[in-house]
Amino acid sequence: MGEIVHTSRISITRVKGPVRKAVIEGFPQPVYYGVHGGIKRFYKVEPEEEHAATLDHIVGAVGG
Repeated sequence: MGEIVHTSRISITRVKGPVRKAVIEGFPQPVYYGVHGGIKRFYKVEPEEEHAATLDHIVGAVGG
């Protein structure tokens, strides 16, 4: 087995409705996840503030 080079430590909590706050160890600011555009239309929700969805971050990480 290879050497472990990093362990991600993340705490995710629900703020309100579809909004989630992720606190990632080593970073001073939290990351907010939510819904926008077609995602909010699909789920028929209207958030107070739009945020990138977790799907957006996954696509960005894979495509980056």
